[in-house]
Amino acid sequence: MEADELLVLVAGGDQNAFERLYGLVSGPVFGLVRRVVRDPAQSEEVSQEVLLELWRSAGRFDPRRGSALSWILTLAHRRAVDRVRSVRAAGEREQREAQRAHHPAFDQVTEEVEAGLEREWVRRCLDKLTALQRQSVTLAYYDGYTYREVAERLSLPLGTVKTRMRDGLTRLRHCLGGAV
Repeated sequence: MEADELLVLVAGGDQNAFERLYGLVSGPVFGLVRRVVRDPAQSEEVSQEVLLELWRSAGRFDPRRGSALSWILTLAHRRAVDRVRSVRAAGEREQREAQRAHHPAFDQVTEEVEAGLEREWVRRCLDKLTALQRQSVTLAYYDGYTYREVAERLSLPLGTVKTRMRDGLTRLRHCLGGAV
């Protein structure tokens, strides 16, 4: 029995179907989450959250919109990216709190100013890209999507997205050449 059929049965509350579906998708889910999250313990935790969400939200799956495996891996990717962002935000909060506790040294202020200038330089270089290149680069590098996911989000062939990304990154490298 395929994942699509099993997921429909899971939506109806079939525990045996969920066990079989779990066996089919737990490996790919963990692999995807591990690539995004990187930390083994957190990857296991996020994978379990995804599989629990799968049990709870199986009724939302629409087989007309794509395969069950694609839907499940999309859930996993979103949850993994959410975890990375959450961990990053918590670290930034802790860092801000630690900075409030002491006065920054001159070198630290200088570094912050330089980082701000570098961000501005990157923004200016991104503005020099075509809208399509900028959109592709932003989705991949700022939002964490794979080339395939960028292609799906933009409803474009994968080859077109790869070409846009390559051309956009080449233009960024030339623009940022003066910043290095």
